[in-house]
Amino acid sequence: MKVGSLFAGIGGIELGFEQSGFKTIWANEIDKGACTTYRYNFSDVKLFEEDIRKLDVLKLKYVDVLTAGFPCQPFSVCGNKKGFADERGNLFFEIMRIVDGIHPPIIFLENVANLTDHDNGRTFNTIHNELISRDYFIRYLVADACDYGMPQHRTRTYIVAFTSQDMCDRFNFPEKCELKEQIFDIIDKSKKSDERYYLRHGTYQYEKMLSAIKDENQIYRFSDYGIQASKNGISFTLKANMGTWRDRIPIIKDDYGIRKITPYEALALLGFPKEFRFPDIPLNSAYKQCGNSVVVPVIRRIAEEIKTVMLD
Repeated sequence: MKVGSLFAGIGGIELGFEQSGFKTIWANEIDKGACTTYRYNFSDVKLFEEDIRKLDVLKLKYVDVLTAGFPCQPFSVCGNKKGFADERGNLFFEIMRIVDGIHPPIIFLENVANLTDHDNGRTFNTIHNELISRDYFIRYLVADACDYGMPQHRTRTYIVAFTSQDMCDRFNFPEKCELKEQIFDIIDKSKKSDERYYLRHGTYQYEKMLSAIKDENQIYRFSDYGIQASKNGISFTLKANMGTWRDRIPIIKDDYGIRKITPYEALALLGFPKEFRFPDIPLNSAYKQCGNSVVVPVIRRIAEEIKTVMLD
């Protein structure tokens, strides 16, 4: 069961599919830092490091599933919400160009929750019409990661499209499951981190955060509205601006002080396996890559359902 990936990022979608028995054949990503991390972890995958608009479809081998976590900022409530009027929003039609070239039996798309409501539903209607005009049958789900076993509020729209109506009819998105872990079941507060992550005593950030931390079992961060705190041991959404605004990196109080979470702890809150590693890249790039990624266990469970209808 072969997978090709567009807007691959650091490979979170591929990880979910590979954990379900799929094999990634090729991938496309434009971000240099993400490509460095991708190659470090997927050395056997043919990676096309280039603008998707320049990607030659004739170079792409046939795959059973085409995946794409296409740019979300044009549709996000935290972005500019320009949708298809945004150059990045228009990249959706590049996915359709690739679809026209390789005709994959199954398409898997991931984007922000607001995709279904953006522009009063017209954006999602356009996506729907582009797929059905190519004889695809679609199913979609808007799901929060914390309803599928991960202690992070990360609500995303997942679209699965099939050329086979029978497969579409038999496909079911995974059922919700009980959340059995909280933030500090994943982040070990008893383990001392590198000194560079700790806020220094007496600084403005340290004093503000010290007064804000009322519950040491929660995670915190500075926001435009003051200091934001998680609730019920479930992290708020990890955002890509962790890599561009240093004060947006989530903060915890561990047994040694008040500090920022590390990129590996961010990966853990996204369900990445421990063997996934960052190469020697700038710290801000690693944070950005985490914030732009996906929750791997949610992808894995959807991929398992796709596998079921493929093999049944």
